[in-house]
Amino acid sequence: MVTLKDITDRTREDVEAAKARTSLDELRARAKDCPPTRGFIAALTPVGDSDTRVIAEVKRRSPSAGLIRPEYEGEGFSPERIAREYHRAGAAAISCLTDSPFFGGDIAFVERIRAEVPIPVLRKDFIIDPWQVWQSRVAGADAVLLIAECLPGGMLAELASLAHSVGLATLLEIHDEENLERAWAVVAGARGRALLGINNRDLSSMRVDLDHTTRLADRVGDRSALVSESGIKTPNDLAKLREFGVRRVLVGEHLMRQPDPGAALAKLLAPHEGVRPEYTR
Repeated sequence: MVTLKDITDRTREDVEAAKARTSLDELRARAKDCPPTRGFIAALTPVGDSDTRVIAEVKRRSPSAGLIRPEYEGEGFSPERIAREYHRAGAAAISCLTDSPFFGGDIAFVERIRAEVPIPVLRKDFIIDPWQVWQSRVAGADAVLLIAECLPGGMLAELASLAHSVGLATLLEIHDEENLERAWAVVAGARGRALLGINNRDLSSMRVDLDHTTRLADRVGDRSALVSESGIKTPNDLAKLREFGVRRVLVGEHLMRQPDPGAALAKLLAPHEGVRPEYTR
């Protein structure tokens, strides 16, 4: 089984190789010409107590499951087409996996998606170096994922601060309860530029438990800043999370496993506000 350490070790090697091709100074210079980012936090603001805002994920494969659907092999995978379907179905934002070795992603997917939909794009990757933050800005991301389990000590706060300084919002993800206080301190001090994601998937065992969010929600003062991630499949799951004050979710593999990810999202959101009922294939 691929571990989080395997992924971060490979990411570190890839980042060092990428730095040799494109320097940090070059990325900083290119970032000056980037357009303003889209409002990730604002897009995820619920419009009522019965509304759930969904970050819909474009995900090609996973270390545990391999290729999610056969048609995602090679040129058959179109991240921009899936993003368009998500937008039409009512997604508030798009999450895009950009890790290549383990998830079949590409940083170029971010720019391709941004050109096709008006909603914000979250770059989801294993960001462990400031170079990747600048790369994300240049690639057209509006927000980045920062995983607490990958960023010990003060690294989480340092990378979040850098992201905010260049105009990116952040989604700070945790699974282990021991990282909750550290991540929440960053979110609370970010003045509306960060959200706290609770990953219901244990990255050491890959087991998923939706109740993980509800257990940790009791320890967070402001649940409106929470995002529940993984294991969300039905309208009842959304309703359960809303009972605990959690009205932002990230849904990926469940949607990507369906023949029509956009229709699957429309079905998930159907009973709730904010849905675009005109969605058609």
